Amino acid sequence: MPTRVLFLCTGNSARSQMAEAFLRKYGGEQFEAFSAGLEPRPIHPLTVQVMQESGIDISRQHSKGVEIYLGKTLFHYLITVCDKAEQNCPTNWPGVNQRLHWSFEDPAAFEGSEEEKLEKFRAIRDQIERRIKEWVIGVASS
Repeated sequence: MPTRVLFLCTGNSARSQMAEAFLRKYGGEQFEAFSAGLEPRPIHPLTVQVMQESGIDISRQHSKGVEIYLGKTLFHYLITVCDKAEQNCPTNWPGVNQRLHWSFEDPAAFEGSEEEKLEKFRAIRDQIERRIKEWVIGVASS
């Protein structure tokens, strides 16, 4: 049975979507990736763009609310990818074996020119990709 992982952030519009996509890419059949948000918003267009630059098409993914999983789906890991989600996520989540927190800056909240915003999305994408690669290797070797 694959290791089921839920990535959680506030809007499910950027960081958790990236993490879900990268785990699908690097985790292979060993993992099953999901994402959700506490207050889901549409996927940010720059999220789709920067993931496409990495060769991953997430244009068919959509934002989901945490309520579709809460207490209904069993997960080996719940990984919050933003501080707000970590603070506001239910502390007792039936069906979650282990909870982790990976703090990534919200690229959608960054203020600047369009090029600066794009660079921020790329930087966060690259951080998430590195973290996923390292984590997959660590879980696989344990």
